[in-house]
Amino acid sequence: MSAVLVLDGHPNPDSLSAAIARTYADRCADARLLAVRDLDFDGHMRFGYTQQMPIEPDLAKARRAIREAQHLVVTTPVWWRSTPAMLKGFLDRALLPKEDYQYTKRGLPEGLLTGRSARVFITADTPRALQPMMPDSRLRSLTHGTLAFCGFKPVRVTRFAPVKGSTAQRREEWIATVRRLADEDTIRLTQLAPSVTH
Repeated sequence: MSAVLVLDGHPNPDSLSAAIARTYADRCADARLLAVRDLDFDGHMRFGYTQQMPIEPDLAKARRAIREAQHLVVTTPVWWRSTPAMLKGFLDRALLPKEDYQYTKRGLPEGLLTGRSARVFITADTPRALQPMMPDSRLRSLTHGTLAFCGFKPVRVTRFAPVKGSTAQRREEWIATVRRLADEDTIRLTQLAPSVTH
């Protein structure tokens, strides 16, 4: 069991997002790095929620890793103001009703992955000056509609932009920020008593 699970949600292993995932995982002594691109699974919900698809071995291992982690880290680029289809497909298949969330008798959602925190690292090309006019509102489907919905709390978000045209010095500054946040999260986790449920 790893206290920290880092999900690399970028299809390209040479991307800044992948480097962020590796940096964070390397900084935490008890962390496991999982690159979604390396997993062998069907990323399509072929029957919606009307019929359960077989759980492939890689997906089963990833699902166990999520449930065993005290802290989940997700790195993702912004594509079309959302996440890559690969990451979305993974979350569609990995997080399931009655296992990771449920609805109460009154019809209210209830996350079943409580006692866990999450951090999301976002890389984007949108300049800061244009961000108010081009908000990544659909990323809330990841932070609020998925992670918080399933019980992760708090869900902290760090954004690095614009990546396009950034200098090597700027990217190293971002990596240094990742190291600092990993250190802060490690201290925070060691101060918390084990509280993972499920």
